[in-house]
Amino acid sequence: MSDTEHNTPPKSDAPKDAQNSVKDEKPANTHINLRVISPDSQEICFKIKKHTRLEKLMNAYCDRTNRSRGSIRFLFDGDRINAGDTPEKLEMEENDAIDAMVEQVGGYYL
Repeated sequence: MSDTEHNTPPKSDAPKDAQNSVKDEKPANTHINLRVISPDSQEICFKIKKHTRLEKLMNAYCDRTNRSRGSIRFLFDGDRINAGDTPEKLEMEENDAIDAMVEQVGGYYL
């Protein structure tokens, strides 16, 4: 066996500290704090991951307030939130507010 046939890993030109810093880096802040505000101005705060479906937050809110999921509508910046939406998709930021509105059933009669 010649000197060039050893099974040693190739040497990197980067200093050892630079190689370790890649492993030590923490991922970007993946959690976000959101406030859900009821029609009577009561707030409930939630901390969720940015890629978690908001359905989980909506169900937790309904459980805490003893309301059925179908009786509450959730709005962010005036637009209705769908169960499959995520804070990342809706470009939510830290401490953004979600409005929880009571579903109104009825119509206009002549």
